[in-house]
Amino acid sequence: MFTKILIANRGEIACRVIATAKKMGIATVAVYSDADKEARHVKLADEAVHIGAAPSRESYLLADKIIEACKQTGAQAVHPGYGFLSENEAFAKRCEDEGIAFIGPKAFSIAAMGDKIASKKLALEAKVNTIPGYNDAIAGPEQAVEIAKGIGYPVMIKASAGGGGKGLRVAFNDKEAFEGFASCQNEARNSFGDDRIFIEKFVQEPRHIEIQVLGDSHGNVIYLNERECSIQRRHQKVIEEAPSPFISDATRKAMGEQAVQLAKAVKYQSAGTVEFVVGKDQDFYFLEMNTRLQVEHPVTECITGLDLVELMIRVAAGEALPLTQADVKRDGWAIECRINAEDPFRNFLPSTGRLVRFQPPEESMFQSDTSKKLGVRVDTGVYEGGEIPMYYDSMIAKLIVHGTDRNDAITKMRAALNGFVIRGISSNIPFQAALLAHPRFVTGDFNTGFIAENYSKGFAAEDVPHDDPLFLVALAAYMNRRYRARASGISGQLAGHEVKVGEEFVVIVLGAEGQNQQHEVTVTDFEIDGKSLSSAVSVGGKSYQISSMATLGQIRVQGACNGQGFTAQVERGVGKNPLALRIAHNGTQIDALVLSPLGARLHKLMPFKAPPDLSRFLLSPMPGLLVDVAVQPGQKVQAGEKLAVIEAMKMENILFAAQDGVVGKIVAGKGESLAVDQVILEFQ
Repeated sequence: MFTKILIANRGEIACRVIATAKKMGIATVAVYSDADKEARHVKLADEAVHIGAAPSRESYLLADKIIEACKQTGAQAVHPGYGFLSENEAFAKRCEDEGIAFIGPKAFSIAAMGDKIASKKLALEAKVNTIPGYNDAIAGPEQAVEIAKGIGYPVMIKASAGGGGKGLRVAFNDKEAFEGFASCQNEARNSFGDDRIFIEKFVQEPRHIEIQVLGDSHGNVIYLNERECSIQRRHQKVIEEAPSPFISDATRKAMGEQAVQLAKAVKYQSAGTVEFVVGKDQDFYFLEMNTRLQVEHPVTECITGLDLVELMIRVAAGEALPLTQADVKRDGWAIECRINAEDPFRNFLPSTGRLVRFQPPEESMFQSDTSKKLGVRVDTGVYEGGEIPMYYDSMIAKLIVHGTDRNDAITKMRAALNGFVIRGISSNIPFQAALLAHPRFVTGDFNTGFIAENYSKGFAAEDVPHDDPLFLVALAAYMNRRYRARASGISGQLAGHEVKVGEEFVVIVLGAEGQNQQHEVTVTDFEIDGKSLSSAVSVGGKSYQISSMATLGQIRVQGACNGQGFTAQVERGVGKNPLALRIAHNGTQIDALVLSPLGARLHKLMPFKAPPDLSRFLLSPMPGLLVDVAVQPGQKVQAGEKLAVIEAMKMENILFAAQDGVVGKIVAGKGESLAVDQVILEFQ
């Protein structure tokens, strides 16, 4: 077994590999760029080596620097994680040539499966179901249109070297096929240095289901069941689960056996994933093979009880697999939510900056009656006070839950999301909460088009309706009562002007443009039961018995309401009104003023102050690098015309004109780092 390994990656996956290596008694070496000097993976590793500037092409993608770091530290093996060099055939071969073990498949397996056109041909030879299509490189858009017509619309246009949603378009007619080919080719050339494009039939109502395989150098290959990855936004996975709520045992077995056949055909050694697209009748077709560890591997670990990273390390060290296909378990249900640094209410624009607060839900693993490990797991590469840089992907953490069945897992995930505190940047937690509560998700009735169909106009606060909105009002009144009770006990108050707690309140839920909602609330029977403070709250004809041991001032509040446990987040002074309480629960958020009846009457007399008109300015919707300003002063522009391009988290974001106008002054220059709402240009 190795005594020291180097992790050629960053973020949560680097931390994940370090955790298993430490469990195995293996020393670890981290590598880091300028942007990651203070990163969590650097702090966790036994050693760390600086390898270059912040952009990945100047650090994490430099094979020479990685090899040099291995030699410098005496690392015997490299774990590439996912992304970066993990599926780079040349890097794997270079490691082999240098006598450094690559904790992943052999270079020839990566080469065989890394090219989507070649992998399709291999899959056919291995008798794996494949989608009808044209599996040779296409010369140009004209040929693409002819091929698409021959296959029959809709078709999927894909870059051979594509991945992560780049270099992929769906075409429903000749025009879309022509334009889609050109777009895919440009993206592929810029992202992967390979502009070969192929076309295949687009499966209607498709599900994205993948099979986890594991092979060793002794000829053994097994499959570890499936993962359901159909909840995607723009081809990026958002929620993954295992097992799938859709496929039958017979389909699972058939898919697993075909995945093993393919892995054996390329002499696969390590953990890998065979991805399938599955139609509404459970007809399945090979999509591609990912010759690396997947982001969503924890859900497989939960239901099988296996540590995939440990197995990868043992296989790379020449050990045989410690289990056979008959030993593979499928216990309970696991769900993973990808917590990303993006603002779902602003069309998922990237959000970078400092994590002012980062308090994940408490991890818990406990044994059930059937001895299954159940609970909450958080995989992350960040910490409170750290930075989310703009140079890499947007993932903050992976939140994983393991339940006895699917409903139990959904319940656990909703509670865990409620308790996940992130401040300083925006996150997609409200969107995740909305997805988990959606009736079609709850029943398992979805496909890869689910998000596009249900959130075609983007995501708004109204998309997360609370099943009991008055509970939020009651919780605001309850917490305010606790604040006042504490204030009333402060010594040295002016005689005759002491803080009075009271029982009658008015909760004003603040709305847009002064459209507020007012609720009369009574809070009674405030009593102390150990450290738990309990109140009966009456509002809108409903009664809520609320108790909590939460310390005043902490954001996460856990307690019970009418005998049912809850987790919510409560803050004062974070909204537009510094006196308001912000209450967040199950993805819904309100800002509420809790006033005395007299205070509420006076509040009605306060005039509404309209926000300033900023339509004359083009503001940066996110932090990022201004890579292009497409207009000049005095230029007339029409609605929908391109104005500027901002790069953030490896994605280019194009800003378009919202209305017709004339450009006045260009305020920000090309190459400038922008903050949120920074002015880029002014209109006349």
